[in-house]
Amino acid sequence: MTSEGTAALPAPHERTFAGHPIGLVNLFFTEMWERLSYYGMRAILVLYMVAAIKDGGLAMTNAEAANIFGLYTMSVYLAAMPGGFIADRFLGARKAVLLGGIIIALGHFTMVFPSMTSFYAGLGLIVLGTGLLKPNITSMLGMLYKEGDPRRDGGFSIFYMGVNVGAALAPLLCGYLAQSHEFKAWLNSAGFGAHTSWHWAFAAAGVGMVVGLIHYVIQWKQLGDAGLKPNKSARLPGDGLSEVVDSKLTPTEWKRIGAIGVLFVFNILFWTIYEQGGTSLNIFADKCTDTMIGGWYCPSSFLQTFQAVFVIMFAPLFSVLWLRLGEKQPPAPLKFSFGLLFLGLGIALMVPASILASQGRVSPFWLIAVYLLQVLGELCLSPVGLSTVTKLAPVRFLGLTMGAWYISNSCGNYLAGKIGGMFDEHNLAAMPTLFGAMGVAAVVAAGILACLSPTVKKLMGGVK
Repeated sequence: MTSEGTAALPAPHERTFAGHPIGLVNLFFTEMWERLSYYGMRAILVLYMVAAIKDGGLAMTNAEAANIFGLYTMSVYLAAMPGGFIADRFLGARKAVLLGGIIIALGHFTMVFPSMTSFYAGLGLIVLGTGLLKPNITSMLGMLYKEGDPRRDGGFSIFYMGVNVGAALAPLLCGYLAQSHEFKAWLNSAGFGAHTSWHWAFAAAGVGMVVGLIHYVIQWKQLGDAGLKPNKSARLPGDGLSEVVDSKLTPTEWKRIGAIGVLFVFNILFWTIYEQGGTSLNIFADKCTDTMIGGWYCPSSFLQTFQAVFVIMFAPLFSVLWLRLGEKQPPAPLKFSFGLLFLGLGIALMVPASILASQGRVSPFWLIAVYLLQVLGELCLSPVGLSTVTKLAPVRFLGLTMGAWYISNSCGNYLAGKIGGMFDEHNLAAMPTLFGAMGVAAVVAAGILACLSPTVKKLMGGVK
């Protein structure tokens, strides 16, 4: 183990790929397929809920659909904390990821059946499975790097690119199956009925998860010892053993947890606004955006692929940037501040877009520009946040701390559903205020965090 702040070099015998531990390859592709399944279903979830009964949907209002979406995505991240604990205490991260992926696939396949019972049961299974998989695959990535290894942030950026390869393909695959005129025509000709298209898309998401699991098992040995054994000393907060936990945490560790807490608050705000992509911006794309391109109907869900495509384009550049800057790169709190600034500028573009939409459908380039700015913010904040938590968390509570971090994503997703439910395509005159308020909140938060950066940096105790 290296001393704090000292850059660790790869061991001479370490197998690497592009300068990173070979295990990154396994986790990259496993996460890519899992995210394809998750974002494929996410791209069409709200659209399915608000679609008319005759079109195979559930005929919910915007507010009802956005609320369910928020509760679902909140639960996905909230489940990460017990999922991290189960891995730390009982299964080990390696087995937790495998079991989680199996449950996720079962959830998607359950949603193939057209009933409210199977709809909610499928969502519940996906929540449970993602709670096991999501924090522990990230924890394993952190285990591949030694303390102080300067490759870590770059490795997380590459991993994050894998997330978004899956996220880029997901709306194209599931959106095509759910919304395209061509596939619906084929369903009619085959005797299935066009209204069943949503459920074919849900099935495709499940197949994606199965492919990811097959790859994960085949490349099992690439991960070395990472995540094989549980940490029997891990405990859940409030389980009656708090005094034992307290006695094991040093003052430096408590300060680092405090730094995580500060970033936790700003992470909530970021995801509250960013996740409008699944709620208000998704409905805006469907109801207020011109998606006819050269006489061809482009499914509105396709627009969500731009977020992921931009990440794929820019993630390698950010990875190289952080690596080139080395010790001179901005501290994590300042990177977070940049992320919030880009986020605020992006959502602010929806103010003029909403004004123009009151006169008719607008160009999809408005949403594309919003997604571009938001992605620049995402790359400053999200992979850096994951990497920072793995560096600041006490090693013996890594899975649990990573699960706790995802609670901030959980809160943000819940609030995103609440705020997204306020969008009303029939009252576009009020929408500039809604989007403008989000833009102002993000920019002001960026300024506050920039001022707090020196204090948070001190709490981090030499971790960069």
